[in-house]
Amino acid sequence: MADEKAPESKPSEKNNRDEVALELMKFVAVTTGYGKGSPAAGFGGKSAARTPEEYADSLLELFQRCREAVAQPVKGGEAA
Repeated sequence: MADEKAPESKPSEKNNRDEVALELMKFVAVTTGYGKGSPAAGFGGKSAARTPEEYADSLLELFQRCREAVAQPVKGGEAA
């Protein structure tokens, strides 16, 4: 009886949206260097190093923005 597993339940819609938002956040953060504080190539200015707390705050802000974007309804009907 110890080998029996409870049937897997579908994740709720909210959890699914959070997972999509997390994947979107990771993609944006990795591809753009979001929150690291280094200027883009070719642009000068002061290059202040960010503390781990500032970096974490910027990632949390990005995650919240991604959650809001994922929660918005699709405009113009169904996706192809």
